[in-house]
Amino acid sequence: MPDQASATVLTLEVEQKGDIAVVRCHGRLVSGVTDVLYEQVSRLIPHSRRIILDLTDLKHMDSLGLGVLVRLYVSAKTSHCQLELINLGQQVRHLLGMTNLLDVFTMVGEHGIKMG
Repeated sequence: MPDQASATVLTLEVEQKGDIAVVRCHGRLVSGVTDVLYEQVSRLIPHSRRIILDLTDLKHMDSLGLGVLVRLYVSAKTSHCQLELINLGQQVRHLLGMTNLLDVFTMVGEHGIKMG
């Protein structure tokens, strides 16, 4: 079981440049670890104009992970902060599409160019 436990670990790298923060997510955004992302990003919201979640190394996301993205989106919008997603994997893109949330989130492509 140690392999399964290590597979559910979510780690974050935060880089701030002025009022823009980039949060790189590594691992799995699933039940039991969603609070890690919520707490880290919600601390950035009052001090940021723009927060970019880089999902390049996010291997899997479940419905609770999706829920935390929606909670962060609402918190950011309420505080006049823009929450953007970059480098969505196929599974995450499928989950957002299936729940009609692709149009809610701002997707950022290469070189920070907004898409959609």
